[in-house]
Amino acid sequence: MALRTIIPLILLIFVPISIAAEQLHWGETAVFVTSALAIVPLSIWLTTATEKIAVVTGPSFGGLINAVFSNATELIIALTALRAGLVDIVEASITGSIIGALLLLLGLGLFTGGLRYKEQEFKPILARVNGSSMTLAAVAIALPTLVINTSKIVDASSIRNLSLITAGALIVVYGLTLLFSLKTHSFLYDIGISEEPILEPGADVPDKGVRRLLLWLGVLLASTIAIAVESELFVGVVEQETSRLGLTPLFTGVILLPLISDVAGYVLVVRLAMKNQMDLAVATVTGDSLLIALFVAPILVFMGQAMGQPIDLNFNTFEVIALAITVIVSNLILSGGRSNWLDGAFLLATYFLLGVAFYYHPIY
Repeated sequence: MALRTIIPLILLIFVPISIAAEQLHWGETAVFVTSALAIVPLSIWLTTATEKIAVVTGPSFGGLINAVFSNATELIIALTALRAGLVDIVEASITGSIIGALLLLLGLGLFTGGLRYKEQEFKPILARVNGSSMTLAAVAIALPTLVINTSKIVDASSIRNLSLITAGALIVVYGLTLLFSLKTHSFLYDIGISEEPILEPGADVPDKGVRRLLLWLGVLLASTIAIAVESELFVGVVEQETSRLGLTPLFTGVILLPLISDVAGYVLVVRLAMKNQMDLAVATVTGDSLLIALFVAPILVFMGQAMGQPIDLNFNTFEVIALAITVIVSNLILSGGRSNWLDGAFLLATYFLLGVAFYYHPIY
């Protein structure tokens, strides 16, 4: 059994440990640490199941499954936090997930791949189409903040209505990007499927049998339920523990939550880059960021209204500035269709500097 399979299996031990920590009252710190560690392997299994189902069902339906479930961990944690009333943290996690994908995730991929290969190439169309969509999403997300900062009188209902209309438009745009990439212009995205999934219990090459599909559907369902349980434990203590550590809700949402929820993405992108599969690596990163901006964020806006925990797109001004910096820098790096380790280092340095700025940013 490969090491990449053994580690996630071993980390699953934290699932029962975290439950025991909560039931036996071992303390908030124990619950915080063990539930965070439990989410890591569960997110890997969920991502693996999504990829396996995509392989079995083919490119069209498989691409749709990937588009919907690839960020399921972030969505589950965010919905749990929203239900608990942690609106500030949830709002910050939206921009944090986008910043983390385009700077940290992409930076790690370009840097590690560049250490092994002098220069790597990928289809510029991937960066061009997704970069345009991401720019539109960033502008739309920034609109409520711009309205507030350019108005003398702020009307809460107007901001809420603007956020709802914007959220609806973003979902429509996401649907159009799926139609473009999976149907009308799918030939532009013909980049293949990773030959080596993150985890490989059983056969080396996935087959298309019904039993195989049912197996991974079961893994997907079990992982989703387990992540929901662990998210309840984590969210129940995250505010107290981060406050004790001196972390603001802004830093917690922008930096901490994305780091915990997207470990599977880091593993996948680094492995693809190390195998010189840069088309897949870039598609994974840009796809993740688009999913957050065009689907997850709007869903959170609508679900917040339904839950009685209103959330809008009125972000902290510095979040909007950081998002703009992220989109500009990542688009510049990807525009040429070539990359090296220095490009990755630039992205990582940008993420580090923004992270430090968020750490020292006062509570708002």
